[in-house]
Parts: sequence; structure tokens; C-alpha cells
Amino acid sequence: MQAPQTDAGSSSGRPPLVDSFGRVIRKIRVSVTERCNFRCAYCMPVAPTWFERDAVLRFEEIARVVRIVASMGVRTVKLTGGEPLMRRDVEGLISMIAGQPGVNSISMTTNGFFLEEKASALRNAGLGAVTISLPSVDREKFRSITGVDALDKVVRGIDAALSAGFSPVKLNATVVKGLNEDEVPRLAEFARDRGIFIRFIEFMPFDGKGSWRPDKVLSWREMYESLRGKFDLEPLPREAGSTSMNFAFKGARGGVGFIASITAPFCDDCERIRLTADGRIVPCMFSPKEFDLRSALRGGASDLKLEGMIRAAVSSKDRGVKYMMQAGDLPNKIRPMYVLGG
Repeated sequence: MQAPQTDAGSSSGRPPLVDSFGRVIRKIRVSVTERCNFRCAYCMPVAPTWFERDAVLRFEEIARVVRIVASMGVRTVKLTGGEPLMRRDVEGLISMIAGQPGVNSISMTTNGFFLEEKASALRNAGLGAVTISLPSVDREKFRSITGVDALDKVVRGIDAALSAGFSPVKLNATVVKGLNEDEVPRLAEFARDRGIFIRFIEFMPFDGKGSWRPDKVLSWREMYESLRGKFDLEPLPREAGSTSMNFAFKGARGGVGFIASITAPFCDDCERIRLTADGRIVPCMFSPKEFDLRSALRGGASDLKLEGMIRAAVSSKDRGVKYMMQAGDLPNKIRPMYVLGG
């Protein structure tokens, strides 16, 4: 077993949040809603089943969980969905989290549909960075993938995010063979024109339709090869715990990254856990394990009790999809991405 890391930096003096493989948890991804106004082919079933309204965590409950994990050294909070900007008054949640001791970074992953109107308010509330999903820069292909004719609106949202001063502004593009693999160079050019990073994501089995197959995965190496000769790319050092392999555009701002969750997983130094919109801790996105915090939050549990539950969930964190695939033990049924939370 790997020796536990000791530099989690918990200012509260509480022991760091460490799993059974010695990985220190520094990041939490918080889904604020499972609802979305898009129906992306690689994420959402045609007819999704939404949570009951009272099943979704209240802002005060989310902020309490963040405060507790921050006391154990979690420093980075990413708000996800569904589409997080469909949650009314999400700026209020951002303000609540921004005031938590120990939280150094609050970011959001969004489809960008509401950013044109919301960017300034989000920035003023304390949101520091934003990642926008952009599967295509072709209007018709964008519509066919997302189910919404909204490319122009999303592009205006990207530009609004840049104007509002978010740092960084990133793009994400899930790439699926037979769907949008030909968009990779065009998307890279779009990012270079704006001086930002775009990360290309291998298709993962979270589509909610059961349509994922290995032969639909365009590997990061294939994506990289599609860019060679068109862009001068310079490799960047990988940060510990990073989900992507990054390359800068030589002579220009921005660059490209590759999230190779299938062909080159980054499990060995994973430092993330997830909190779903209905209040479940998910230690590993590929594992069916989940732990109900909502019942304890609403049943009068003390902070110490909640801390113990979170530590127990983290201690059960699987070694990762890399090892599941090596053992031929990938679960048959995996949560769709809109339920899991980004």
C-alpha cells in the first residue's frame, strides 16, 4: 500500500481525508441539480427521470458538507450538474461556499447556455473559474448532439465568461467516434483564437442510454494525431492529481488537453470525491458505491457524525477504473453522467 500523503494542509488541525491507498482528497465535485436543458447524446437519456424536488439538497446542506470536508483539507470545489445554472439563485450558494474557511477555489462546469446573462453575477458571487462544454463549432452538428439549436448563444456565453474575468476559462469536448471526431481540429482552432484551453474527453460509459461501446472511444492518441501538423503543440508538465495531459500552443495563448479516462486513466493519484444532487457521496465515478448523507443531514446528525460518514466513504474508494478494466471487472451498470455530476 502506498504511504499516505501528509501535505493536505488542513488548517483546522483535523486529520486529512485519506483513502485506503494513501490518496489525499483535496477536491470535491458538487452536483447542484441533475436537471439539464440539453440532451447530449453522450450524457443524457432521451427521457430522463428527475429527482423529487425535496430529494435535492438545499444550499445550506451543501454548504455544511463543504465546510466539513474543507476542515479535512479539501481545498477545491467544482459545481456541476446536470446544468448547474438551472438551479435558481445558485449565486447564493457560491457566496456561501466562498465564505468557508479553507476553500481556495470555486469553479463550475456548465453547458454555457445561461452564461451570457449570468457571468457577471457569478463572478461577483465568488466563482473563480468556469469550464464550458462545447462538442462542436458546427451549428447543425451542435444541434444534433445537444438537441438544442444554441451554438451561437453558447459562444456568446464563452465570450461573456472571458469578459467577466474568470480565470481560467476552459472548454470541454467529449469526442465520440461517428459523432464528432472530425471536430477536434476545428475546436482546437476555436480555443486558440480565444487564447484558452480545450480539453478533449474520451467517451465514457455514462451516457444513460447503454449505447457505450469500446469501439466508439476515440483515444487521446488518435485525437492528438489529428492535431499534429495543424498545430505546434508543446507538452506541459502534469500536475499531481490532474485529470488531463496538457499541451500549449507554441507562440499563442491557450492549448489542448486530453482526458484519457478509458485508455490512460489517472487513478493512481486521484484526489476527488463527488456529492450528488440528492446528497450521496460517490468516491469513484466508475464504482457503484455511494453513501447517503442526506438522511443524516436531515436527521439531526452532528458535524462529527457527518465527518465520520465521509471518512468511511472515502476509505472505501476503489483503486480506480484502470484496475477494474485490467481485472475485467468494470460494472455492467454505471450511473448516467447527469445523475453522477460532471
